[in-house]
Amino acid sequence: MTTSPTRFDNAPEIALDWHRAGTGAALATVVQTWGSAPRRVGSQLVVGGDGRIEGSVSGGCVEGAVVVEALEALEDGEHRMLEFGVSDEDAFAVGLACGGTIKVMVEPVGTAMPEDLLAELVAARAERVPLAYEVHLTDGTRRLLHEGHAQRMRLDRSGLEEDGETFVGIHNPPLRLIVVGAVHIAQALVPMARIAGYDPVIVDPREAFASQERFPGETLIHDWPDDAVAQIGLDARTALVLLTHDPKLDDPALEAALGANCFYIGALGSTRTHAKRVARMQEAGFTEAQIARIHGPIGMDIGAAGPAEIAVSILGEMTAVLRGKTP
Repeated sequence: MTTSPTRFDNAPEIALDWHRAGTGAALATVVQTWGSAPRRVGSQLVVGGDGRIEGSVSGGCVEGAVVVEALEALEDGEHRMLEFGVSDEDAFAVGLACGGTIKVMVEPVGTAMPEDLLAELVAARAERVPLAYEVHLTDGTRRLLHEGHAQRMRLDRSGLEEDGETFVGIHNPPLRLIVVGAVHIAQALVPMARIAGYDPVIVDPREAFASQERFPGETLIHDWPDDAVAQIGLDARTALVLLTHDPKLDDPALEAALGANCFYIGALGSTRTHAKRVARMQEAGFTEAQIARIHGPIGMDIGAAGPAEIAVSILGEMTAVLRGKTP
């Protein structure tokens, strides 16, 4: 198996490492934006006690001022709220048409943000456990929630609650796409999915198909699909796409997915092919509700022709399901 680097923001992990190394660390988080702010709510910058930084809260517009405030926060141990206006000129420099305003929360680790709370958050992220980090901006009360904020979780949307005082930072596991079948559609879908924020894995026991020449730099598993999905794991941040047309390869992975809680299951094939697939799943003992989770024929009906357009239709349907829209 060849692995590729993960692409999700690792600011909490860096902050914990720097704090435990004795350097000191403060986390700066975008908690609110107005207008064309350069970074979305929830974006984070880590500032070390020695002045080093990782991440971004504005794409470069206000980082210098945030660093100064973060170093002062490390001295006094208090969290602080900062507000910045991003000028049109600065916004244009980072690729936006016009400026906006951002509000940033700065939390020194070990004081305002307790080390054990940050360690619990980092451990949950490592285990792909979704969490909400709740902070009351005035009194500094903090807690981690395993339940609640379902709408924010589904939409990956950090932000202020209606009271204007409670910030909710969403820490979902990175999205993952498991593609069974290293076919032409997969060659188009995988790079598109990467751009959309997924970590793809290609499963195909046929090494001539699942090769580094055809999928450079990607994660390739040459096991049978049922063994592969058991190795990878299926959770609520995982999409499974079946592209082989071969029941010997597709069905074992499909059966595993129907017994799990992955958010999307899609299978390539005509309406007639899908009817046969449904019959096989019924014979295997799956319920009508479980089988109804399969999107087949796969993809949104956009009149797609050719592998690239089919890949677009699949990614569009995955996005619609993830965000709670009817594709």
